[in-house]
Amino acid sequence: MTADEILTVKDLSKIFGPKPERAAEMLQQGLGRNEIFQQTGNMVAVDNVSLDVRAGEIFVIMGLSGSGKSTLVRLLNRLIEPTSGKVVLEGRDIAPMSTPELREVRRRKMAMVFQSFALLPNRTVIENVAYGLEVAGQKKAERYEVARSALERVGLGSYEKLYPSELSGGMQQRVGLARALAVNPSVLLMDEAFSALDPLIRFEMQNELLRLQKEEQRTVVFISHDIDEALKIGGRVGVMKDGRLVQVGTPAELIQSPADDYVRNFFRNVDTSRFQKAASLLSRVDRGVITCDTGVSAAGYANTLVDAGVECGYVCDEAGRYQGLVTSTSLRKCGNAPIRDALLRDIASVSVDADLHELSTVALRQEHDVPVVDATGKFAGIVSCRTILKQVMERRAA
Repeated sequence: MTADEILTVKDLSKIFGPKPERAAEMLQQGLGRNEIFQQTGNMVAVDNVSLDVRAGEIFVIMGLSGSGKSTLVRLLNRLIEPTSGKVVLEGRDIAPMSTPELREVRRRKMAMVFQSFALLPNRTVIENVAYGLEVAGQKKAERYEVARSALERVGLGSYEKLYPSELSGGMQQRVGLARALAVNPSVLLMDEAFSALDPLIRFEMQNELLRLQKEEQRTVVFISHDIDEALKIGGRVGVMKDGRLVQVGTPAELIQSPADDYVRNFFRNVDTSRFQKAASLLSRVDRGVITCDTGVSAAGYANTLVDAGVECGYVCDEAGRYQGLVTSTSLRKCGNAPIRDALLRDIASVSVDADLHELSTVALRQEHDVPVVDATGKFAGIVSCRTILKQVMERRAA
C-alpha cells in the first residue's frame, strides 16, 4: 500500500454455495463461471479481484447486472464474508478482525449508502442522521450537533423534524448520505445509491456528490450500472464482467485504450468528445513565441515572423503568461506602436482541460489555430484546426 492508497483489495473472491473449495480449484484449472455452476451448483460472484483506492478519489465500479459489483462492495466491509483474499483499510486487513473490531470499522471507517435509502420510518430526519453516532454511544447533544452539520452540507438543514415518509425520494437519499457523512468515515461506500431516483433528482445528487467530494476530499467507492453516471463522477472506473475486474482506468483511458472488446462495446454509444482534452492534442510551438514586454514596438517583429517562416506569433510576458496572437500583417499595420496594439482581439485561447467540443466551437469562430494555456495562464502550445477536424471526423465515422 502506497502513501496515497487508503483501501487495497488483493485476490478477493466470493463463491456462493456448498464446498466453495472445489469451485476455487476449478477456477484455477481454467474453467469458466457457467461451467462451474453447472457442475457444482456454486456461483462465482467475485473472482480474484485486486484493486486499490486512493485517498480523496471517487472510484466507480460498474458492470452489467450479475457482474459481481454489488457483491464486491459488500465484501469490502464484510457484510458478505469473502471466500479468499484480503481487504486492507488504512494498513489493516479486515478479514481476521473480531466482531467488535469489525463493528467499529463499520461505524467509524467505512459508512455505506444503500439504493433503498434504509431509513428508519419511525424516526425523524435528525434521529436517522444521528443513529450511527447513537449506536456508538455519543451523547445526544453532541450527536445532534454533528447531525445538523451533516444535514446542512446536503441542503436539508430545515427538515430535521420531519419523518422519511414526508420527504421526496431525492430528499430521503440526501438523509441517507448525511447519515453516512455524520460518522466522518475514511471511505464512503455507495451501492447504486442514485439508481432508484428520477432522472432529474439523480442528476442533482450526482452534482451534490461531486460538490462534497471537491470540498471535503471524500474517498468514495461508488457502484453503478449507468455508463454516463460512472463517467461523470468517477476519477477512475473499474469495469466488471462475470465476477472479474476487466480493466481499471480513468474514463479517458477506458474509452481510448479499452482492454478488450467487452470494454470497447461498453462505451460504443458514449459521446467521447468530452474525454478528448486539449492537453492530449497539443502541439508545441518552437518558433513564433514572442517573449517580451507588450509595450515594445511592433515593427521589428514582423520581419522576425517572416524569417522564422511562421504565420502567427504568440505573445507572452516575461513570466510566460499568454497575452495574445499577432500576425506579420497586424504587426506591420501597427508600425512603431506597442506590440499590444497588434494583438488580434477575436482569437480565443482555451485551457489544457478544454474538451473536443469546446475546441471545435472555438476553432469554428476564428481563422487561426487555437492557443492553449495552462492553469497559471502560461502558453502551453496550440491545437491545430486540422487536428480538431480530424478528431471530429473520426468520431462521426465511428
